[in-house]
Amino acid sequence: MDNSPAASATVSSTDVPLSPPDGRDGGAEPAGDWPVGDWMAERIGSRRGSADAGKVGVVFLTQDITDVSTIKRVREFLDNGLPVLVLGFERARYNSGYRPPWPHVLLGRTVDGKYAHRLQALAGALRVIFRNRARLTDATVLYARNIDQLLLALVMKWFISRKAELVYEVLDIQPMFVAHGLRSLALRLVERLCLTQVKLLVLSSPGFHRHYYAPTQKFRGPWLLVENKLPRPGLPERPSPLPASPAPASTGTRPLMPPDRPWVIGYFGLIRGEQTVDLMRRLAQRLPDRLQIRFRGVLTTVDEKSFFKTLEACPNILYGGRYDHPGELADMYAGVDFAWALDLENTEHNSRWLLPNRFYEAGYFGVPCLSVRGFEVDRLVTRHDVGWGFDQPLEETMVRFFQDLTPEDYERKRQRLLSLPDETFVAGEEIRALCRFFARRAGAPREQPPLEGGMRPSPAS
Repeated sequence: MDNSPAASATVSSTDVPLSPPDGRDGGAEPAGDWPVGDWMAERIGSRRGSADAGKVGVVFLTQDITDVSTIKRVREFLDNGLPVLVLGFERARYNSGYRPPWPHVLLGRTVDGKYAHRLQALAGALRVIFRNRARLTDATVLYARNIDQLLLALVMKWFISRKAELVYEVLDIQPMFVAHGLRSLALRLVERLCLTQVKLLVLSSPGFHRHYYAPTQKFRGPWLLVENKLPRPGLPERPSPLPASPAPASTGTRPLMPPDRPWVIGYFGLIRGEQTVDLMRRLAQRLPDRLQIRFRGVLTTVDEKSFFKTLEACPNILYGGRYDHPGELADMYAGVDFAWALDLENTEHNSRWLLPNRFYEAGYFGVPCLSVRGFEVDRLVTRHDVGWGFDQPLEETMVRFFQDLTPEDYERKRQRLLSLPDETFVAGEEIRALCRFFARRAGAPREQPPLEGGMRPSPAS
């Protein structure tokens, strides 16, 4: 079978009904409270039964149509009444058998870290895009994830979707962008040139703007912070905090840690970074009766053989395999005391700047985070006072922490976490801000979309 990008391209003609949320997910507001979605639907023809219902509003270009974060973002756009066509590649990893139920075009297949192969795949993708150009001419927004997709979006704007504006979303700053050498210099130059055409930069962490896009890439355009929060649909009910009373802490929503069991750390999601796993192994070995570590998810930048050798050597480290998201999250977090948010893979840049989605998952389910002092996620943990940050040397400070921590101190932190509003961990406000930005660029440009109450000022508003 021919696996070349062009030969493997497929087109889905799935017809997805598009409308604002109707409140059926149990947490969304009724349709009448979504003026931005209604306004956009009128402007870009997404209302059911309209003559323009088949037109594309947002073209979403992604490196992997099966990626969980891509699926989440597309669903958020659809829930806000945006007609979306997804153009994307596929990667042979987790969730590879997934096929989106919304309109999409498969551009080919790529491999993580294989930059030469990705260049070849881009050439094949261009052929697929031009074959589908009739569906793209009326696009109002080209929403690109990573530099590959931004390059494709630029070509589309020049030759096909001339009226569309570019939005560039960044979830990670890859090592190649911050390394020394000619290849990294060339890559930064290409990105900087592309950024001159970008109308909005969407970032999952303010650290990316503060440490890279402002000082290194000199980006001065509008940008919007859209954190890796949980999507509202499908979320189970959140644990409730204790009512204020003089009752002892042991009467909480779950019993305090009994003296005959260890503290339990959970690491759920993409398991990456040999340094991270090595630190966890050393902690488990030094605290065999005081600590248990549970892994769930997919091994990415961790050597599989080495990982399973660690499991054999440490009975208090467990791996439960892959899981259903968000279906199994409640049970997973109910079984742990802490969420591991120490990313040690690229400590000089990406790991230091990012905000991992496990912070939001753990926070929603009332599980405090462990972080590295001074990292961006630690700023968040410290600001909300919902976890513990550790100084170097990490192994020594963490060993002392687990030896000294009392159940009462732990429960006080956990109750503080549970008292925070759902919006701290669940997406909504940021997506509406993003839709407002889209709305100002769709239809009549002089008309402003209706304002929504309660919105905080943001760089893109």
